[in-house]
Amino acid sequence: MMKESLAPGLSHTHRYTVSPTKTVPHLYPEAEELQVMPEVFATGYLVGLLEWACIRAINPFIDWPQEQTVGIRIDISHLAATPPGCEITATVKLIEVDGKKLVFDVEAHDGIDLICKGRHERYLINKQKFDQRVETKHRQRTG
Repeated sequence: MMKESLAPGLSHTHRYTVSPTKTVPHLYPEAEELQVMPEVFATGYLVGLLEWACIRAINPFIDWPQEQTVGIRIDISHLAATPPGCEITATVKLIEVDGKKLVFDVEAHDGIDLICKGRHERYLINKQKFDQRVETKHRQRTG
């Protein structure tokens, strides 16, 4: 059960060094168009890094892994390109707890530029119940 100590004001900093496999051409290797794009940190991987930072921030305050959070909204500006080898510092701050919905201010810096600023929302789930709903959907799809 989510602890009462999970409250606005909680913040977390997460560091990650960009590898060549986290660049735009690696986002969807089957997409010809992406193969000719610049080899810089992809926005899709940036979103994942911000989610990772938020998860790390809140896991001590929930009954992990039975309780987890899933991303339900992301609103960010990707402001600057980051080449492989740069260390990104992602900083997340919980600004609102609305029942099971958690709202974060997020930003990331690559040591030279502010590369991202925005907001991210996550929702607290029961992993077993969530997996059951996904399995039901899978069965409905496959008949």
